[in-house]
This record gives sequence, structure tokens and C-alpha cells, in this order.
Amino acid sequence: MHIVVPPDIESALAEHAEKRGTAPEELALQALRERFVPFAVSSESVNSLAYVLAGHIGVLSSSGVVTDGANMSEHGGRKFTDILIDKRKHGRL
Repeated sequence: MHIVVPPDIESALAEHAEKRGTAPEELALQALRERFVPFAVSSESVNSLAYVLAGHIGVLSSSGVVTDGANMSEHGGRKFTDILIDKRKHGRL
């Protein structure tokens, strides 16, 4: 397939590619992949599930706020249950 790119798009691609230190063609392919094949990831670039889902979820480390991290996602069901029990004991539920 060959695509004819109008001058305005060509200059925008060249400008953005230069800022990113890549070729305009590579930038155009990347944009097309993101738009039309968002879930196709090559086996070379897959390091983890977080990488594959990076555009769809956020990752937050509590180690910047709590020394050694709070590990807030561990035992979430138990923690939630404890909160509900505490609220019930204090008449807030």
C-alpha cells in the first residue's frame, strides 16, 4: 500500500518526528498502529502486562508517599471487610 501525504501533514510529521528523534515514516506508522491496531503488540516489545495496558490504566507506587510503600492492593477484600465492620460498630453503616 502506498499513501500520498498532503504537504500540511508531511510537514507536521517531519516537525514532530524531529522533536522525538525519529523518522517521519516511523512516526506515521506508529500513529496508524495506535489508531487502527491498538491491541496488537509485537512480541519484542512486550515486557509485562502493565506495558500492554499502559494506555488504558494507571500505575501508582505508594513508596513515594509511604516509606517502603503501603501495599494498598494487597488483601483488598479483607481490608474492605474490616472497614465495613468498623463502620457498623460505630453506627456509620
